[in-house]
Amino acid sequence: MVDLFIWLFSFFILVALLIILVYQLICLADLEFDYINPYDSSSRINKVVLPEFILEGFLCFFYLLTGHWVMSLLCAPYLYYNVRLYTRKQHLVDVTEIFNLLHWEKKKRLFKLTYVVILLFFAVFWYFSNSRQKCSL
Repeated sequence: MVDLFIWLFSFFILVALLIILVYQLICLADLEFDYINPYDSSSRINKVVLPEFILEGFLCFFYLLTGHWVMSLLCAPYLYYNVRLYTRKQHLVDVTEIFNLLHWEKKKRLFKLTYVVILLFFAVFWYFSNSRQKCSL
């Protein structure tokens, strides 16, 4: 029963990360099609960057504390990338440079989105493989 709660908690965190990344991509797409001005787009993205970093860091340490070493190791590159961006102060979108870096910002978030989808796939696979093993015992 504990594994179910661990899986549900990690599943909801991964879904929240997906929602945050899709929201950032929507803001960038709105900016690209000129539906929103650069200031509003960058301020909306910058509001959710730190919660994204905190959620991902919490998820990695949550897996580590609950003894799911493989999932924690799978989360580590994403956590390292986020920490590197934060320490270099490159985590926020600059209003004056957003049009020049629009393609790069979209690509960066698409890679993150793909990574989180892969993590979600592994989490679902992990849960169903564990539930089958317990049913066979």
